[in-house]
Amino acid sequence: MESEVARRIARVGKGRLTTAMVEVVEQVHRIISELRPTRAEWRETIRYLTAIGDATTDNRQEWVLLADLLGASVLVEKINSRRPVGATPNAPRGPFYRADAPRHSNGANICLDGVGEPLSVKGRVVDLDGCPVAGAVVETWQANGEGFFENQQPDNQPDCNLRGVFKTDARGEFDYLTIKPASYFVPMDGPAGKLLGALGCPLRRPANIHFIVSADGFESVTTQVFDRVDAATIEDALYAVRPNLLADFKQTRRKDIPWCLEFTFVMARAPKTPRGAA
Repeated sequence: MESEVARRIARVGKGRLTTAMVEVVEQVHRIISELRPTRAEWRETIRYLTAIGDATTDNRQEWVLLADLLGASVLVEKINSRRPVGATPNAPRGPFYRADAPRHSNGANICLDGVGEPLSVKGRVVDLDGCPVAGAVVETWQANGEGFFENQQPDNQPDCNLRGVFKTDARGEFDYLTIKPASYFVPMDGPAGKLLGALGCPLRRPANIHFIVSADGFESVTTQVFDRVDAATIEDALYAVRPNLLADFKQTRRKDIPWCLEFTFVMARAPKTPRGAA
C-alpha cells in the first residue's frame, strides 16, 4: 500500500528524483512493516548508518565498500554498460581509487618502495574489430604483495605507490613494471566488513589489478583483471569476476622480473547522441 509520505512526495515533486524517492520510501516502509523492528533495533540501524559515514575518510569510502559487498555496484555497472559481445566488461571501481595518480611514460616502474615480486604488465587496447586504439588513457592501481592498497597504509607505503596513468602508443599498446599483487580480505575493521562477516559472507578477493581505460569516441572501461589460478575467484566478495577478466600471471625465466602479465582491453564505440538530445 502506498504510504502517505510517498503520496506527498509524488504530489509535490517532479522528475526522476521524485520517481526514485517514491520507490525508495515505498520499499523502506514495506521492509519496516514486514520486519516490525523494535525501537532498540531501529536505533541500532541508525547507529550503523552513522558508523558507515564516520568510517568514510579521504583515504577510504565506506559507503562504496558497502555497496560493493552488497553487489549493488556490480548491478549498476551491468545496467549502465551493456556492451556488444567481445567488449571488455566493467567491474566495480572499489573504495580505494584515487583520481590523482601520477602520469608515467611507458616502461616506468610504479612500485615506489621496491617491495614485492617484480611483474611486467603489457596491455593492448583495441576496438571490436581488433584495430588498435592509439592515445587511450590507462589508469591502474592495485594492492601490494601483502594485499593492501597504498591509501590503506599511508604510514607504510609511499604516496601513490602502485598507481599510475599511462597512454597507449600508435599500436594501442602500453607497458609498465609493478609487483605481483596478492589476494586480500576486504577491510574488516569497519562497519561494512563487520556486517558481512557477521552474516558469514565471503570477504576475500582474488589477486587483481584495477584499470580505467578511456579514449575519445569510445565507452570508458572501468574493470579489474584477475589472477586465473587464485582460489578466491570462485567466491569473490565483490561479485566482479567474469571469465573474460581472468588472466595468466606467468612466470618468466628472468631473475630481475620473475612475473609477466599480458591483457587486451576491447573497447566499444560510444553511441552517437541522438539529434536534439540534451
